Amino acid sequence: MTDHHFGRFGITTGLDGSAEAVAAARAAEELGWPVIWLSGGPLPGLQAITDLVDATTTIKFVSGILAVVKYSAADVSATYAALEAAAPGRFTVGLGGAHGSKPIATLNAYLDELDVPVERRVLAALGPRMLQLAGERSAGAYPFLTSAAYSAEARKVLGPDKLLAVSHLVVLETDADRARTIARNTISFFTTIPGYVASLKRQGFSQSDLSELPDHMVDALAAWGSPTDIKAKLTEHLDAGADHVAVNVITGETGPQPIEQWRTLAPVLLD
Repeated sequence: MTDHHFGRFGITTGLDGSAEAVAAARAAEELGWPVIWLSGGPLPGLQAITDLVDATTTIKFVSGILAVVKYSAADVSATYAALEAAAPGRFTVGLGGAHGSKPIATLNAYLDELDVPVERRVLAALGPRMLQLAGERSAGAYPFLTSAAYSAEARKVLGPDKLLAVSHLVVLETDADRARTIARNTISFFTTIPGYVASLKRQGFSQSDLSELPDHMVDALAAWGSPTDIKAKLTEHLDAGADHVAVNVITGETGPQPIEQWRTLAPVLLD
């Protein structure tokens, strides 16, 4: 396994360049979180990423992910270069979103043009071919909606020296029914996306599982309960071979960033 200076746990969340987003990033930094993996659709533009880095002092950011069909390699390279000059080591380029009939070829061509060091780029990867590409042409892989068993298999594909950072859903709720309902509402969306359907089936979930989202599937893909319960579940990824887990807090509500949940989890996960 590799040390990418992200620590064992970070945050996955969607932030744009708004004042609210900047305040959330600063709050995460003050709480001691080492890295934010920027997510959400659509991902904030390159200028927003720059604004977030400029508005903070130590916390790292990873674009998780920049869709290669939306952002040119030249623009991403220029943004990386500018941020590396102004804030060395604080921005890592996360790439993916190569849809169509030849995603591997699309990403390969993009990486040929990208002027970003291999150790400062990661690929969103689920299937074995994409994991292999991540190992060959980037620092490692950043999968989402995966179980700890997946992490063990991904480590075998990546080898011992590449980064494996997984984004895992977290529900800070001890009531089992409520927690699972919140998780199901999020997971159900991804069961309509072909790439995630294929990934979930490779992980051993059946078509009926994808339709019904039984408890065992929800519990594999989302950590819920007390902070201690959640740490134990997330640590399963680390024990299986992951280097880092990006905590993707969901609350069942839209609106403000889950700063209070980050605050509650920080003393347990960042000890």
